[in-house]
Parts: sequence; structure tokens; C-alpha cells
Amino acid sequence: MGRDCDIGMNSKKHMDEHHKATGGKPLTRFPPEPNGYLHIGHAKAMRFNFVVAAENGGNTYLRYDDTNPDKENHEFIDHIRKNVEWLGWNPYKITYSSDYFDELHELAIKLIKKGKAYVCHQSALEMRDCREKMINSPFRDRSVEENLKLFNHMKQGRFSEGECSLRVKMNMQSDNANLRDFVAYRIRYTSHPMTGDKWCIYPTYDFTHCIVDSLENISHSLCTLEFEIRRESYYQLLKDCDLYKPIVWEYSRLNISNTILSKRYIEKLVKMGKCSGWGDPRLMTLEGLRNRGYTPSMLNDFCAQIGVSRKGNENVTSYHLLENFARKESDRLAPRTFGVMDPVLLKINNLKESNAVIKCKGNKFPADPSKGDQTFTLTENVYIDKNDFLEVHDKGSHGLSPEQPVCLKYGPWVEFVKCVKKADGSIDHVEVKILPNFENKEKLKGFIHWVSKEHAMNATFHLYEPHFLVEDLKGKMREDEKEGNTNPN
Repeated sequence: MGRDCDIGMNSKKHMDEHHKATGGKPLTRFPPEPNGYLHIGHAKAMRFNFVVAAENGGNTYLRYDDTNPDKENHEFIDHIRKNVEWLGWNPYKITYSSDYFDELHELAIKLIKKGKAYVCHQSALEMRDCREKMINSPFRDRSVEENLKLFNHMKQGRFSEGECSLRVKMNMQSDNANLRDFVAYRIRYTSHPMTGDKWCIYPTYDFTHCIVDSLENISHSLCTLEFEIRRESYYQLLKDCDLYKPIVWEYSRLNISNTILSKRYIEKLVKMGKCSGWGDPRLMTLEGLRNRGYTPSMLNDFCAQIGVSRKGNENVTSYHLLENFARKESDRLAPRTFGVMDPVLLKINNLKESNAVIKCKGNKFPADPSKGDQTFTLTENVYIDKNDFLEVHDKGSHGLSPEQPVCLKYGPWVEFVKCVKKADGSIDHVEVKILPNFENKEKLKGFIHWVSKEHAMNATFHLYEPHFLVEDLKGKMREDEKEGNTNPN
């Protein structure tokens, strides 16, 4: 796996050290940020990383990318671990980017001494403007001594947040925007969930990710295509730090129709009160899907079916494909029963005897009759779904109507007798009669489910449909970004 012989970019020394540490076995990592709940896109990434390593005799790290304490907390950390285990994956080791804060700090100092990093006092807006115009920062040519002193002052907390940052010196005139002197360290006076108040400077994703990949001897750094722009800076930084370089391979992310997968958007929905939390069953978070009744095998089988490729970041997978995996597994494992959500009372007028009943035998698993039968008791009063009765016949309907008999599933055929109304015009009940010797089977179109009134139990039905106005949400996000209300890592 890999492109352009990435592994050949390593020296013999680095490769020998890498093979000594790994025994030649592949090492991958699943590196989520603990700034929200995992969603189904993470299930795809998780499966890919764990399967690629396992199928080749290797292992996979669960590594928390915890470099932004403003967004991270133990709730998210615990949730991620729980869902990795729930999906059936067993990490080789559980690590945190913060485990390497000391090493990262030392490497930052090493880059400053090599003239490869500098402290910049530009504001975020000034920096963005210079990067867009490919103009060097006015602080780019500070001396090594001054940069070392200023970086130490950053660490000591002598500057306010946003007053300055440490930037990696690459190529401000590059067509690749990520090579235009990205930020390596910024100031945050926020307690970190793992390191507490030890640090007030925190490394960015661009600085941390590739270095920790190298320090952990990751053989294959697998990420989605939107990170492809970071490939050059990934390798350049490792070269400047004189570190081993993993193979990088990007693949298309998962997009599902009629849903939201961006953690930023989900967080906004939660804060706007549009859902009950990160585990709302209408969301495609793993917790939401679990609350909706999805199982790990449904999600893993779905991810296996859609696969991974180098193309298709813009492609959208139908939500119905995911539902199909739930339906197939339920057919195999969930015994069937009858339920009526919007009931209409049906009175069978030729079952007048008070104790008259009919025993109807049906399959517990219609897709596999060998798994056994169950018995439904048909009595004089049964409920059918309101959608299965039409007062005026419709040729496209398969339900009961004055002109169309139906079969009570696993039971007899019945035909309409009359509809009895209440004073307000609503239906009180519908009278039908059993057709004991019904032979005109070609006229029969519908088999409808039913529940005996005398044997019914109350039930609660949870119906979930996508209803979020995505464009309205995106508009709200854009407004917040213009007002500076977002806090990007």
C-alpha cells in the first residue's frame, strides 16, 4: 500500500530502527479527536485501520488526538473508548497525543535552532491575509536566539492568547496553502483533560499528527482525502525533524444522504436544542445509532460493503443501504410479532359467541420458517392499522375497502360489511365477516397485520426520520464564523 514509493523517502538508519521496533509488522492508528461523539464515518475509518493491520499480522493504536483543550473533555474520551469496544475492536495500545507533549516541545526547540521555526506576532486575520497573498510574515527572519527566548516566554505564560504563535518555516510562495508556514504552537490558558495545567502552549494538529505517527512507528498513516493537501507538509516536517516517515494513504470519506456527519454541525444542533444530545437517535453518531437499535454487526457489515477507494470524496451513499443491513439482520435474528400504531377497531360479526376464537399459526422468522412457529389468537374484536382501511375504494390500495376483501395475516379472509361512525363523524368501528369458503383468490390483494383487542398490550413506538434543515444549519455556521464565534483547532 502507498504511492510514489513513500517508504523510500526514509534513510536506512530510520528503516532499521523502524523494523527493530515493529518486527516488520504493520502498525496503523485510529486517531479521533475527543471533541465530540463518534459518528458512522468514524466506524468506516475504524474498521479500515483495524482490518488492514490485522489482515497483515499487525496491530492498531487507539490514539486520542487531544491537542485542543478548549473542545475536549473526559465525557468524549470515555465515549470514544466505549464505542471502539462496542464495535468489537481491540486496540494494541491506547495512547494520547498529549503523552508526547514533552517530545513535541523538544522538537519545536530543535526546529528553532535549525532556523526552521519562528515566533510570529501576527494576529489570526493578519496571518490569514499574508498566507492568502503568499507574503512572508514580518517576523519570519527573527534570529534563533530571539525565537528561543520568545518561545520560552510563550511557555512561561508571558503572552495573552492570540498574541503570538510558533510557526514552522516552509514555503510561503507554495501553491499548497498548507506549506505556507503553518502554526505549530498556540497559547491556550485552558486546563487539559490529561495534562491539567502543566502547559499553556499546545501543539496544532499539523505539527503533532505526523510527529506522533513517527514516534509510534506507524507504518501506514491512513486518512481521508481532505487531508491530502497536508501530505507535503507532513513529510517536510518529518524531514526537518530527522524522523522516520510512515506511508501515507488517503481514501474517500463517508457521506450519507439526508444526514449530518460533521461534528461541528452536530455540536451546533446540540447547542441550538434541535436534538436531545449527541446520542439523539436521529443523529448518525454511533451512540445515536445504538439508541435507534443498530448493532455493531450491522454497522461493520455496512462499512465492509461500501469499502474504501482513492476516489469518491464527493459521492453520497444512500441512507437506505444502511437500513437494508439493519433489515437483513433483523430478518435473521428478531422474531416477528404484530403491532398497530394507529388503530381502527374491526368487529367480526360472524364470531358472535362470547368465547369464540381462532388460533392462527405463523412463522417466528418469515425468512427462515425452520426456526419455528408462533400462535396468534383471533377474537371478535381486533385492531388493524388505520392505513389498511379505506371508506372509498382505491385501485392502488391493498387494504380493506367496501369493494376489496383482505386476508388477516395467518388467518381468514374477511370482507367489509359496514362502517359505524361516532357523532363527530370519526370511525367508531368497522364490521366485517369471515369468508369461510373464499375462492376468488385472484381478487385478493392484501394481507394485513392485526392485534386482538382482548390480547393486546400497550406499546410505545419510536419513529425516526431525518428532519434537520441542513442549509439553515450551514447558514448559521457561516454567520458564527464571520462573527468569530468558532474556535478552530
